[in-house]
Amino acid sequence: MRLSWNEVKVRAAAFAREWRDARYEKGETQSFYNEFFEVFGVRRRTVARYEEHVRKLDDGSGFIDLFWPGVLIVEQKSAGRDLDKAYGQAGE
Repeated sequence: MRLSWNEVKVRAAAFAREWRDARYEKGETQSFYNEFFEVFGVRRRTVARYEEHVRKLDDGSGFIDLFWPGVLIVEQKSAGRDLDKAYGQAGE
């Protein structure tokens, strides 16, 4: 079902209110992203995976917090953590 722009805006505002005080990455990641995708009328399971095993540019391996192949890489950090580190991890 395709959502209207107004419905997405209403859902996004409700999502922002619900999650405005979230602070703990590990305890909330999956709920957060499942609900985030619902803002757009997308079931997360149909497009993205958690803790996806990936090969790094240096031929090592690691895990991406959320991966939607060809579309989105998420390396999430708890509130107050170094986002430059997350950016570097995602770039590897």
